[in-house]
Amino acid sequence: MNLISLIIPCYNEQEALPFIYKAIVDVALQMDEQGFEFIFINDGSTDNTLNVIKEISGADIRVKYISFSRNFGKEAAMYAGLTYSKGDYVAILDADLQDPPSLLLEMYKYVSNNEYDSVATRRITREGEPPIRSFFARLFYKLINKISKTDIVDGARDFRLMNRKMVNSIISMGEYNRFSKGIFGWVGFKTKWLPFVNVERVAGETKWSFWKLFLYSLEGIVAFTTAPLALSSIFGFIFCILAFIFLIFIVVRTLIWGDPAQGWPSLVCIILFIGGIQLFCTGILGQYLSRTYLETKKRPIFIVDEDNIEDIKGF
Repeated sequence: MNLISLIIPCYNEQEALPFIYKAIVDVALQMDEQGFEFIFINDGSTDNTLNVIKEISGADIRVKYISFSRNFGKEAAMYAGLTYSKGDYVAILDADLQDPPSLLLEMYKYVSNNEYDSVATRRITREGEPPIRSFFARLFYKLINKISKTDIVDGARDFRLMNRKMVNSIISMGEYNRFSKGIFGWVGFKTKWLPFVNVERVAGETKWSFWKLFLYSLEGIVAFTTAPLALSSIFGFIFCILAFIFLIFIVVRTLIWGDPAQGWPSLVCIILFIGGIQLFCTGILGQYLSRTYLETKKRPIFIVDEDNIEDIKGF
């Protein structure tokens, strides 16, 4: 009998928890030849999420929980779940049922016969999302796949089932600034992609605003490509050439026609434009420098407040 660990990050999901618990129990019943552990990660919820999880764990010994001292983010929650999972196979899925647990049956068939090391899911539609959000999401995937060597599939979800070999490889990447979609691709291994139609939340509200998604996309770009640094260097080189050409033009014009006091509006525009480019490039350098600064601090990725898992510790 193989043990399958299901990791469910939770942040203010008290309304959705009864639904996700029922769904994963139904899947476990259909896969009764396998053992299960359900690991709920309470990511500093401010509602009744932790108490609901405790009630569920009191009635089902398969339910484990880890409660953070504050909100550390979904990336930290996923890393904590992977770290303390004991399963031969490990899956990550959202508490809002946008990751259909019923797909686990098909996913397990592919990984259990050693044909694949992981089975990942991707949405083939974005129905229900605001059009502007869908547009920028597709733009992000196109951009990062052009500037990064890491394969990040358009519409990829964090929902995937992995064997222990792949899980251990991900755990070994203990970086503070995490972007799991990139990490999954970076570690390699053979992955099967399962497409599915977008599913609406079963309850509650999304915790991902447009601004949070934008910052998360920046995290992915900075974490898995140095192309922006090269871009800033290219900008600098181009403007050095343009400055040299413009200098020659001014000298030649002065020698031929003198130096009339004209063109100051265009000069102001040029100065502002070049200044903007310089600030833009400085901002790119700042993004990489800030990530390096956070990594060198060696702060824990998460801190545990309470749990029902033996020998647990913060990382």
